[in-house]
Amino acid sequence: MLTEYIEEALKRARYEIIEDPDASFYGEIPDLPGVWASGATLEDCRRELKEMVEGWILLSVKRSLPIPRLGDAEIAEIGAEAA
Repeated sequence: MLTEYIEEALKRARYEIIEDPDASFYGEIPDLPGVWASGATLEDCRRELKEMVEGWILLSVKRSLPIPRLGDAEIAEIGAEAA
């Protein structure tokens, strides 16, 4: 469930080349508010973006914030899944 959600989020990522000597790439996931990252290479940016998605999910769960469904991927409550 979690891995599939993160993979789906990363499929929806948008990347840009930016003029920054320390971080040439910027990435964001429009469906997840506030989730963005930057890196020296595209792979660095993608790796950082993945970590940001993981942190965003954990924070959203901790604060009982809604986590949007991404295509077929969703983070469901454990109680709802067991029912």
